[in-house]
Amino acid sequence: MMKTILIAAATILQAYLLGSVDAGILISKFVYHDDVRKHGSGAAGMTNMLRTFGKKAAAMTAAVDVLKGVAAVCIGRWMFHLLPADAGVSPYLGVYLAAIFAVLGHLYPLYFGFKGGKGVLVAGGAILAIQPILIPFLFLIFLACLLPTGMVSLGSITMAALYPVLTLIYSYYRGLAAGDMAVCFVGALIMSILVIYMHRSNIKRIREGKEYRFGKKHQK
Repeated sequence: MMKTILIAAATILQAYLLGSVDAGILISKFVYHDDVRKHGSGAAGMTNMLRTFGKKAAAMTAAVDVLKGVAAVCIGRWMFHLLPADAGVSPYLGVYLAAIFAVLGHLYPLYFGFKGGKGVLVAGGAILAIQPILIPFLFLIFLACLLPTGMVSLGSITMAALYPVLTLIYSYYRGLAAGDMAVCFVGALIMSILVIYMHRSNIKRIREGKEYRFGKKHQK
């Protein structure tokens, strides 16, 4: 039991610290000598980097955000593999603990005053490491929202909302045990809630018809 607790704690810690390495803030500070959080939406994610500093900044931010989600999950998976086979712990607990706390680290980075991005790409990297088969479906959902509306936020929110549903369907299709299925669904649901919560201001602007749309002037 003590070994399980220690490994779970180590998984949470490494994921949070990795998540706290905020690429948007670092790139804007050291490459552009500015703070992206002072512009646009105030977030330190890819979309605000694109609007503020351009495509190169957005690409660098996206790459780092995805990679830290992948790395956190891979480390968490490795740590939980150190547990004995009779530990009675779902093999999916480690990867979802890592995924959730990597996202939390990105949202509330320890190194940057607990003000970071919105977690979409970090969550995407985590999903890539946990369930890569779901990525094409999530991408299609994103495009189905983005192309007719021009709103990245709407695509992100819809992806987040449907991710737990896709996880449940995929878990059932794979024939996972009830306990493992529950861990996967609850883990996916927590990730979904975190991302949607961080988009609450976007949801308000969407309802008011004021959300930013690519290719159109922002309505103040």
